[in-house]
Parts: sequence; structure tokens; C-alpha cells
Amino acid sequence: MAQALRLLQKRCYSSLKSADIQALDDYIAAPKKLVLKDTFSVERVSDLCITLPTRDGSRRSYKEPQLSDPVGYGWHLGFFHARTPESQLATDGTDGAVEFGPPEPFTRRMWASGRISWNAAHPILIGDKVTSTSTFGSVEKKGLDTDNPMVFVTQKISFTKHGHNQPSITEERSHVYVAESVSPSNVPRAVKNIPSSADFSFTFTPSLTTLFRFSALMFNAHLIHLDKDWAQLKRGYPERLVHGPLTALMLLETAVFHKPNAQIAHFEYRARNPIIVGRQLTFKGSWVDAQTATLWCVDQEGTVGMTGSITLV
Repeated sequence: MAQALRLLQKRCYSSLKSADIQALDDYIAAPKKLVLKDTFSVERVSDLCITLPTRDGSRRSYKEPQLSDPVGYGWHLGFFHARTPESQLATDGTDGAVEFGPPEPFTRRMWASGRISWNAAHPILIGDKVTSTSTFGSVEKKGLDTDNPMVFVTQKISFTKHGHNQPSITEERSHVYVAESVSPSNVPRAVKNIPSSADFSFTFTPSLTTLFRFSALMFNAHLIHLDKDWAQLKRGYPERLVHGPLTALMLLETAVFHKPNAQIAHFEYRARNPIIVGRQLTFKGSWVDAQTATLWCVDQEGTVGMTGSITLV
């Protein structure tokens, strides 16, 4: 029985070295915790608003953020970055192990999915000091017996205002990590169950300036958003990619743009296909009922980049 088990393990992990498997198991077994502090200052919130096409004054009159205004849904995605010395960044500019990344060969990171809930009793206001606390949610290993092994890492994050005990926002954030040698497919994934029509939409084209500004807001040096040669030669994409959190944020922004008084309780999203800079994007929403809407983003070629849903209070 023991010999059969060893043979099964060897066969399942045949695409990885035994040292890689041990390092991955050690990584999973080790406790993880990351505490970050940030302030939703008027200046940084203003930088975010002027970056978002829903807020920058191009579609509606610009509204200057004011102290004690509510922080918008999803705006926290542009805050709470790790402050890692450049010498400790991964070769692709990511924070690597600082942000719960697994060991080699799982060095390529992609934003996969997430869910966010807001506590209406403790809203975050502009000017508030907030602490984010991240811990391991789960680690899922897939395809370790293939040439394309993947590791899905989910963080559980709570965002708590200074002086409060209850979090204002709780979030689960998932990334997928693959080996450096894996190349992306050039064939877009088909996405099922997309509504046949939309009740509201918002269209814009993310530019290189958009990517630069959002990267700067997040203190994000990931070359997939900044370096064309890296995106093409190292990653096999036709151009630089739009940030996953920016896409998720724009799903929320589109809903609020068309329903300004909406009070959102929950938001879930999933990345479906890479979103390429310079391609026109349309963010759409369809109301399922009075409290629930299905959201999705599609590019000019008809590729669905991200799907999601919101539930109102």
C-alpha cells in the first residue's frame, strides 16, 4: 500500500521536482499575515478619481473629493500596497513572497477573482486611517501532474478604521500562479451565461496613461502593465495588460454611475480573459431583480474579460 502511494505521488507530481513540491508544501504549512496601514487622504483619493473615466470630468462634471465624504465602492483597491525595496522585487516587478506568492517555479502571477462585502454601519470616509490585515484563506493546487501546474492563493483581508473593532470591508482576493515556462493561450475562453441585453453600460478605452496612473496609485511595478517588450517577449501577449483590480473597480463604478444612490452590500467578480491596453471596453450590467445585478466587461472584439455581480443592501 505504501509503495503504491509513493508511485501515485511520483506520477501526480511528475512535472515538478521533488524539491519544488517540498517547498510548496512548506509554503502552505507556514502561517501568513500581512498588516498594512493607509490613510484615505483627499489628495490620494483625488488622484484616483482623476484616473477613473467615470469620475474625471469627461462624462459628468468633476466632483472634487471632500474630507469626510464616503469612500467609493472598491476604491480601497488602489490603497494598501506593500512597501518593498526594489532589490527584493521579483524579476517581473511584483512583490513576490511579500504578497503571499508561492515559491519557484510558480513565479507568474495573475489576478483571478474576488469577493468584497461592505459594513454599512462602519463606512470608510475620506480622511480615515485604516488598517488592512491579510491572512491565508486557502491554497489550491491544480494540474500538478501536467505540464501546466497552477497554484491558486486566496487571501482573507479585513479593513478596519482606526479606533474601531469591526471591519468596514471584508474581502477575499485570489491570484493564480503558474510556472515561468507556461505561455498564455491566444484563443479567448468562451464565457457562458452572459445576459443577452444590458440595462446599463459604460464604454472607454484604457490607454498607456491609464495603466501608468493606476500602477502609480497602487505602487505597482508589475511589468505586464508597463513594459511592452516584457508583455510580448516574456509573457506572449500582444500588448500590455489592464490591471485586474482596475477592471473590477470599473464594474463597480459603472453600476454606481447609473445608480448613484446604490448601497452595495456584496460584490463578486472573476477574470475570464486578459484585457489588452488600447482596446475599447464596454462595462455592462443587467438587473436580475431589485437588489441584484449581473456585471460583465467585453472588449471591441467581443471577448469577455471579467464577469461579476452586485447585491444591494
